[in-house]
Amino acid sequence: MSHKIAAPVRFVAEVSSNHNQDPKRCLALIDAAADAGCDAVKFQLFRIDSLFAPEVLAKSEKLRRRKAWELPLAIIPELAARAKSRGLAFGCTPFYLEAVGELAPYVDFLKIASYELNWLALARACAATGIELILSTGMAVPGEIEAAVAAAREAGCPGPVLLHCVSGYPAKPAEANLSAIGFLRRAFGCKAGWSDHTASPGVIHRAVHAHGAELVEFHLDLDGAGAEFQSGHCWLPGRIAQVIRDVRDGLAADGDGIKRPAPGEAGDVAWRADPGDGLRPTLAVRQEWARK
Repeated sequence: MSHKIAAPVRFVAEVSSNHNQDPKRCLALIDAAADAGCDAVKFQLFRIDSLFAPEVLAKSEKLRRRKAWELPLAIIPELAARAKSRGLAFGCTPFYLEAVGELAPYVDFLKIASYELNWLALARACAATGIELILSTGMAVPGEIEAAVAAAREAGCPGPVLLHCVSGYPAKPAEANLSAIGFLRRAFGCKAGWSDHTASPGVIHRAVHAHGAELVEFHLDLDGAGAEFQSGHCWLPGRIAQVIRDVRDGLAADGDGIKRPAPGEAGDVAWRADPGDGLRPTLAVRQEWARK
């Protein structure tokens, strides 16, 4: 029986609100994601007035200030084109129903955030587009996930990708509970992965190599000046680039499990000790040398 080779993993850079509403910074973040070795980049499309209830906004200046975190809708086509030119899939999280239609012409995938997982109308709207759908499951219990998956499937999505995550910023590695990745895969028959809020290399390595995460999402900032960087859950480009390289090196190292000389060893096989006298190289090589 041949060894099962680990599946490749997709890395998705979540820009979130680290764009600071600056189109040039948005493009630089896309470039940074590509340079770091990512497979995709994702933004968020929300409007504060439709994200929070009015009675809450009326009493929270902190939430009202998040209007400065909104992504300008007008630059979505330019962002999508830049991602495509850099070989990245382009995705976005819609936070209001109309956003699904606004994004559909430009995105390769849609993602529903953990806080909106229970809003089944959004799952149905996203699934009805026929675009790949990713669901984050932070804070959720199995029944809530089951309802969201069922709503997506009923609306035409054959199977969303489910991301286990801990919706704390930053999340503690000891609370990551990465074994839940396998639970999501088994319980719902979906691809499963990890949405990272730990900013810990060890957690990402473990999610992929021990629990088979098929997609890893992480929050990317450009330089530490993003709106969300101070929360402690974001990665800078150079640091995540090393993690991505290391993870992919680890996956490439699995091989097929058949014990035989590696290509890099081929030239050394005949230079082992001869079984007869224990001297290097083998007698056949020595005889060849004598003839020369």
